[in-house]
Amino acid sequence: MASWGSGREGERKKAVVVCVGQVVTDHTFRVDEVEPPPSKTTARGYAPSVGGMAANAAIAVVRLGGAALFWGRVGRDEAGEELRHVLEAEGVDASGLVMAEGARTPLSAVIVDKRGERSIVTYRGERLPTDPSALPLERLAEAGALLCDPRWPEAAELAFRAARARGLASALDAEKSEERVLRQLVPLADHVIFAKTGLTIFAPNLPPEEGLARALTTGPLALAAVTLGEKGTDWRCPGMERAATRPAFPVEATNTTGAGDVFHGAYTLAIAEGQGVEEALRFASAAGALRARDGRTPDRAMLEELLAGDTDQPPVRTRRKA
Repeated sequence: MASWGSGREGERKKAVVVCVGQVVTDHTFRVDEVEPPPSKTTARGYAPSVGGMAANAAIAVVRLGGAALFWGRVGRDEAGEELRHVLEAEGVDASGLVMAEGARTPLSAVIVDKRGERSIVTYRGERLPTDPSALPLERLAEAGALLCDPRWPEAAELAFRAARARGLASALDAEKSEERVLRQLVPLADHVIFAKTGLTIFAPNLPPEEGLARALTTGPLALAAVTLGEKGTDWRCPGMERAATRPAFPVEATNTTGAGDVFHGAYTLAIAEGQGVEEALRFASAAGALRARDGRTPDRAMLEELLAGDTDQPPVRTRRKA
Protein backbone atom coordinates (compact mmCIF):
# COMPACT_ATOMS: atom_id res chain seq x y z
CA MET A 1 0.00 0.00 0.00
CA ALA A 2 1.16 3.54 -0.70
CA SER A 3 1.45 6.37 1.78
CA TRP A 4 -1.16 9.09 1.46
CA GLY A 5 0.51 12.40 2.18
CA SER A 6 1.60 14.59 5.05
CA GLY A 7 0.10 17.61 6.79
CA ARG A 8 2.87 18.89 9.05
CA GLU A 9 3.23 22.60 9.77
CA GLY A 10 6.13 24.66 11.05
CA GLU A 11 7.16 24.30 14.64
CA ARG A 12 5.40 26.60 17.11
CA LYS A 13 3.62 26.46 20.42
CA LYS A 14 0.76 24.05 19.88
CA ALA A 15 -2.33 23.03 21.81
CA VAL A 16 -2.35 19.26 22.39
CA VAL A 17 -5.40 17.05 21.84
CA VAL A 18 -5.59 13.36 22.76
CA CYS A 19 -7.87 11.47 20.33
CA VAL A 20 -9.19 8.06 21.37
CA GLY A 21 -11.09 5.60 19.19
CA GLN A 22 -11.37 4.33 15.67
CA VAL A 23 -8.84 4.08 12.85
CA VAL A 24 -9.62 2.18 9.64
CA THR A 25 -8.39 1.91 6.08
CA ASP A 26 -10.90 3.67 3.82
CA HIS A 27 -11.20 2.35 0.28
CA THR A 28 -13.00 5.15 -1.57
CA PHE A 29 -14.71 4.61 -4.93
CA ARG A 30 -16.06 7.56 -6.97
CA VAL A 31 -19.19 6.76 -8.99
CA ASP A 32 -21.83 8.75 -10.85
CA GLU A 33 -24.76 7.16 -9.04
CA VAL A 34 -25.22 4.63 -6.26
CA GLU A 35 -27.56 2.14 -7.89
CA PRO A 36 -30.02 0.07 -5.83
CA PRO A 37 -29.29 -3.68 -5.82
CA PRO A 38 -28.94 -5.83 -7.78
CA SER A 39 -26.48 -3.64 -9.65
CA LYS A 40 -23.00 -3.42 -11.11
CA THR A 41 -21.34 0.01 -11.24
CA THR A 42 -18.04 1.18 -12.74
CA ALA A 43 -15.98 3.45 -10.48
CA ARG A 44 -14.53 6.65 -11.98
CA GLY A 45 -11.82 6.76 -9.35
CA TYR A 46 -10.34 4.91 -6.38
CA ALA A 47 -8.06 5.89 -3.50
CA PRO A 48 -7.06 4.39 -0.14
CA SER A 49 -6.77 6.68 2.88
CA VAL A 50 -6.87 6.81 6.66
CA GLY A 51 -10.41 6.69 7.99
CA GLY A 52 -12.11 6.44 11.35
CA MET A 53 -13.58 9.18 13.50
CA ALA A 54 -10.82 9.73 16.04
CA ALA A 55 -8.04 9.18 13.48
CA ASN A 56 -9.47 11.74 11.04
CA ALA A 57 -9.93 14.13 13.96
CA ALA A 58 -6.30 13.69 15.02
CA ILE A 59 -5.07 14.48 11.50
CA ALA A 60 -7.33 17.56 11.47
CA VAL A 61 -5.85 18.75 14.76
CA VAL A 62 -2.33 18.58 13.31
CA ARG A 63 -3.21 20.23 10.01
CA LEU A 64 -5.00 23.03 11.84
CA GLY A 65 -1.91 23.84 13.88
CA GLY A 66 -2.25 21.65 16.96
CA ALA A 67 -0.51 18.52 18.21
CA ALA A 68 -2.36 15.21 18.40
CA LEU A 69 -1.87 11.96 20.29
CA PHE A 70 -3.88 9.04 18.89
CA TRP A 71 -4.90 6.06 21.03
CA GLY A 72 -6.64 3.28 19.13
CA ARG A 73 -6.34 -0.38 18.18
CA VAL A 74 -5.49 -2.31 15.02
CA GLY A 75 -4.20 -5.74 14.15
CA ARG A 76 -0.52 -6.41 13.84
CA ASP A 77 -0.96 -6.95 10.11
CA GLU A 78 -0.01 -5.14 6.93
CA ALA A 79 -3.00 -2.79 7.11
CA GLY A 80 -2.33 -1.93 10.75
CA GLU A 81 1.34 -1.19 10.07
CA GLU A 82 0.39 1.06 7.15
CA LEU A 83 -2.13 3.00 9.23
CA ARG A 84 0.47 3.59 11.93
CA HIS A 85 2.94 4.77 9.29
CA VAL A 86 0.45 7.16 7.70
CA LEU A 87 -0.63 8.65 11.04
CA GLU A 88 3.00 9.30 11.90
CA ALA A 89 3.62 10.79 8.44
CA GLU A 90 0.75 13.18 9.15
CA GLY A 91 2.52 14.32 12.31
CA VAL A 92 0.24 12.43 14.71
CA ASP A 93 1.87 10.80 17.75
CA ALA A 94 0.74 7.19 17.29
CA SER A 95 2.85 5.70 20.08
CA GLY A 96 -0.39 4.88 21.94
CA LEU A 97 -1.70 2.75 19.05
CA VAL A 98 -2.35 -0.82 20.26
CA MET A 99 -1.25 -3.37 17.65
CA ALA A 100 -2.79 -6.70 18.59
CA GLU A 101 -1.35 -10.04 17.56
CA GLY A 102 -3.90 -12.23 15.79
CA ALA A 103 -6.36 -9.36 15.25
CA ARG A 104 -7.56 -7.99 11.91
CA THR A 105 -7.50 -4.25 11.21
CA PRO A 106 -10.82 -2.49 10.42
CA LEU A 107 -11.59 -1.19 6.93
CA SER A 108 -14.38 0.59 5.10
CA ALA A 109 -15.70 0.72 1.56
CA VAL A 110 -16.76 4.31 0.82
CA ILE A 111 -18.92 4.97 -2.24
CA VAL A 112 -19.08 8.67 -3.22
CA ASP A 113 -21.52 9.85 -5.91
CA LYS A 114 -21.23 12.86 -8.21
CA ARG A 115 -23.03 15.09 -5.66
CA GLY A 116 -20.44 14.30 -3.00
CA GLU A 117 -22.78 12.18 -0.89
CA ARG A 118 -21.36 8.93 0.44
CA SER A 119 -22.43 5.47 1.48
CA ILE A 120 -20.13 3.54 3.82
CA VAL A 121 -19.82 -0.14 4.61
CA THR A 122 -17.51 -0.70 7.59
CA TYR A 123 -15.85 -3.88 8.74
CA ARG A 124 -14.85 -3.29 12.37
CA GLY A 125 -12.09 -5.88 12.40
CA GLU A 126 -11.74 -9.06 14.41
CA ARG A 127 -10.27 -9.97 17.78
CA LEU A 128 -9.39 -6.38 18.63
CA PRO A 129 -8.72 -6.07 22.37
CA THR A 130 -11.31 -4.39 24.57
CA ASP A 131 -9.05 -3.94 27.62
CA PRO A 132 -7.81 -0.31 27.70
CA SER A 133 -5.37 -0.75 30.58
CA ALA A 134 -2.34 -0.24 28.33
CA LEU A 135 -3.33 3.33 27.45
CA PRO A 136 -0.71 5.89 28.60
CA LEU A 137 -3.16 7.94 30.68
CA GLU A 138 -0.29 9.89 32.26
CA ARG A 139 0.10 11.68 28.93
CA LEU A 140 -3.20 13.47 29.53
CA ALA A 141 -1.03 15.83 31.59
CA GLU A 142 0.37 17.14 28.29
CA ALA A 143 -3.04 17.82 26.76
CA GLY A 144 -5.33 20.80 26.50
CA ALA A 145 -8.36 18.62 25.66
CA LEU A 146 -9.50 15.03 25.07
CA LEU A 147 -11.69 13.75 22.21
CA CYS A 148 -13.20 10.26 22.13
CA ASP A 149 -15.46 8.48 19.66
CA PRO A 150 -17.71 5.55 20.71
CA ARG A 151 -15.95 2.76 18.78
CA TRP A 152 -13.75 1.65 21.71
CA PRO A 153 -16.12 2.39 24.59
CA GLU A 154 -13.95 0.82 27.30
CA ALA A 155 -11.06 3.12 26.37
CA ALA A 156 -13.33 6.15 26.05
CA GLU A 157 -14.81 5.59 29.51
CA LEU A 158 -11.38 5.18 31.08
CA ALA A 159 -10.00 8.28 29.35
CA PHE A 160 -13.06 10.42 30.17
CA ARG A 161 -12.90 9.49 33.85
CA ALA A 162 -9.17 10.25 33.97
CA ALA A 163 -9.71 13.57 32.21
CA ARG A 164 -12.47 14.61 34.60
CA ALA A 165 -10.27 13.75 37.57
CA ARG A 166 -7.60 16.04 36.13
CA GLY A 167 -10.02 18.85 35.24
CA LEU A 168 -9.16 18.35 31.55
CA ALA A 169 -11.81 19.43 29.03
CA SER A 170 -13.25 16.53 27.04
CA ALA A 171 -15.47 16.04 23.98
CA LEU A 172 -17.46 13.08 22.66
CA ASP A 173 -18.12 12.43 18.98
CA ALA A 174 -21.56 10.92 19.57
CA GLU A 175 -21.86 9.21 16.20
CA LYS A 176 -24.32 6.44 15.37
CA SER A 177 -23.70 3.69 17.91
CA GLU A 178 -25.43 1.32 20.26
CA GLU A 179 -27.82 3.08 22.67
CA ARG A 180 -26.10 1.54 25.69
CA VAL A 181 -22.74 2.95 24.58
CA LEU A 182 -24.08 6.48 24.14
CA ARG A 183 -25.83 6.34 27.50
CA GLN A 184 -22.58 5.11 29.05
CA LEU A 185 -20.39 7.85 27.57
CA VAL A 186 -22.53 11.01 27.27
CA PRO A 187 -22.55 11.77 31.04
CA LEU A 188 -18.75 11.46 31.19
CA ALA A 189 -17.86 14.14 28.62
CA ASP A 190 -17.92 17.92 28.96
CA HIS A 191 -18.84 18.66 25.32
CA VAL A 192 -21.08 16.18 23.48
CA ILE A 193 -21.62 16.67 19.76
CA PHE A 194 -24.07 14.21 18.21
CA ALA A 195 -24.58 13.18 14.64
CA LYS A 196 -28.28 13.34 13.81
CA THR A 197 -28.54 9.54 13.94
CA GLY A 198 -26.63 9.44 17.22
CA LEU A 199 -29.04 11.89 18.86
CA THR A 200 -32.03 9.88 17.57
CA ILE A 201 -30.60 6.74 19.17
CA PHE A 202 -29.80 8.53 22.44
CA ALA A 203 -33.16 10.31 22.69
CA PRO A 204 -35.66 8.38 20.53
CA ASN A 205 -38.94 10.00 19.54
CA LEU A 206 -37.79 13.46 20.68
CA PRO A 207 -37.15 16.48 18.45
CA PRO A 208 -33.50 17.59 18.41
CA GLU A 209 -33.99 20.47 20.85
CA GLU A 210 -35.54 18.21 23.48
CA GLY A 211 -32.91 15.54 22.83
CA LEU A 212 -30.17 18.07 23.55
CA ALA A 213 -31.96 19.14 26.72
CA ARG A 214 -32.11 15.51 27.83
CA ALA A 215 -28.37 15.11 27.24
CA LEU A 216 -27.65 18.11 29.46
CA THR A 217 -29.50 16.46 32.35
CA THR A 218 -27.22 13.40 32.36
CA GLY A 219 -24.13 15.02 33.88
CA PRO A 220 -22.12 18.23 34.21
CA LEU A 221 -22.03 18.90 30.46
CA ALA A 222 -20.91 22.31 29.17
CA LEU A 223 -22.45 21.72 25.71
CA ALA A 224 -24.80 19.38 23.88
CA ALA A 225 -24.99 19.83 20.11
CA VAL A 226 -26.09 18.01 16.94
CA THR A 227 -24.60 18.46 13.48
CA LEU A 228 -27.19 18.73 10.70
CA GLY A 229 -25.07 19.06 7.56
CA GLU A 230 -26.02 22.03 5.40
CA LYS A 231 -28.61 23.05 8.02
CA GLY A 232 -25.82 23.87 10.46
CA THR A 233 -25.37 22.80 14.08
CA ASP A 234 -27.98 23.07 16.81
CA TRP A 235 -26.45 23.54 20.24
CA ARG A 236 -27.43 24.13 23.82
CA CYS A 237 -25.57 24.95 27.03
CA PRO A 238 -26.83 24.85 30.63
CA GLY A 239 -29.02 27.86 31.38
CA MET A 240 -30.19 28.40 27.78
CA GLU A 241 -33.95 28.48 27.37
CA ARG A 242 -33.74 26.89 23.94
CA ALA A 243 -31.21 25.65 21.42
CA ALA A 244 -29.31 28.03 19.16
CA THR A 245 -28.12 27.31 15.62
CA ARG A 246 -24.65 27.79 14.22
CA PRO A 247 -25.25 28.21 10.45
CA ALA A 248 -23.27 26.05 8.07
CA PHE A 249 -20.78 27.68 5.73
CA PRO A 250 -22.22 27.50 2.21
CA VAL A 251 -19.96 25.34 0.03
CA GLU A 252 -20.45 23.05 -2.95
CA ALA A 253 -19.73 19.62 -1.52
CA THR A 254 -17.65 17.17 -3.55
CA ASN A 255 -17.11 14.53 -0.84
CA THR A 256 -18.74 14.63 2.59
CA THR A 257 -16.71 11.67 3.91
CA GLY A 258 -14.94 12.63 7.12
CA ALA A 259 -16.49 16.11 7.35
CA GLY A 260 -18.00 15.31 10.74
CA ASP A 261 -14.73 13.85 11.99
CA VAL A 262 -12.87 17.01 10.99
CA PHE A 263 -15.59 19.10 12.68
CA HIS A 264 -15.02 17.26 15.96
CA GLY A 265 -11.24 17.51 15.73
CA ALA A 266 -11.41 21.22 14.99
CA TYR A 267 -13.89 21.85 17.81
CA THR A 268 -11.74 20.04 20.37
CA LEU A 269 -8.61 21.87 19.19
CA ALA A 270 -10.44 25.18 19.58
CA ILE A 271 -11.40 24.24 23.14
CA ALA A 272 -7.79 23.25 23.85
CA GLU A 273 -6.70 26.65 22.53
CA GLY A 274 -9.05 28.40 24.93
CA GLN A 275 -11.78 29.44 22.50
CA GLY A 276 -15.30 29.79 23.84
CA VAL A 277 -18.13 27.50 22.77
CA GLU A 278 -19.55 29.82 20.10
CA GLU A 279 -16.09 30.53 18.67
CA ALA A 280 -15.25 26.83 18.68
CA LEU A 281 -18.46 25.93 16.85
CA ARG A 282 -17.75 28.54 14.18
CA PHE A 283 -14.16 27.28 13.85
CA ALA A 284 -15.34 23.67 13.57
CA SER A 285 -18.10 24.51 11.09
CA ALA A 286 -15.57 26.14 8.79
CA ALA A 287 -13.23 23.14 9.00
CA GLY A 288 -16.02 20.66 8.27
CA ALA A 289 -17.26 22.72 5.33
CA LEU A 290 -13.81 22.85 3.76
CA ARG A 291 -13.44 19.09 4.14
CA ALA A 292 -16.82 18.53 2.44
CA ARG A 293 -15.95 21.02 -0.31
CA ASP A 294 -12.55 19.59 -1.21
CA GLY A 295 -12.61 16.05 0.17
CA ARG A 296 -9.37 16.96 1.97
CA THR A 297 -8.66 18.15 5.50
CA PRO A 298 -7.81 21.87 5.44
CA ASP A 299 -4.83 23.59 7.00
CA ARG A 300 -5.07 26.58 9.35
CA ALA A 301 -4.48 29.18 6.62
CA MET A 302 -7.38 27.85 4.54
CA LEU A 303 -9.66 27.85 7.56
CA GLU A 304 -8.74 31.38 8.60
CA GLU A 305 -9.32 32.60 5.05
CA LEU A 306 -12.84 31.18 5.13
CA LEU A 307 -13.50 32.66 8.56
CA ALA A 308 -12.25 36.07 7.40
CA GLY A 309 -14.92 36.10 4.69
CA ASP A 310 -17.70 35.14 7.10
CA THR A 311 -19.12 38.68 7.35
CA ASP A 312 -22.48 37.73 5.81
CA GLN A 313 -23.13 34.83 8.14
CA PRO A 314 -26.06 35.43 10.52
CA PRO A 315 -24.95 35.95 14.11
CA VAL A 316 -25.40 33.16 16.61
CA ARG A 317 -28.22 34.14 18.94
CA THR A 318 -28.59 32.72 22.43
CA ARG A 319 -31.18 33.28 25.09
CA ARG A 320 -30.22 32.45 28.64
CA LYS A 321 -32.30 32.39 31.78
CA ALA A 322 -31.88 35.34 34.06
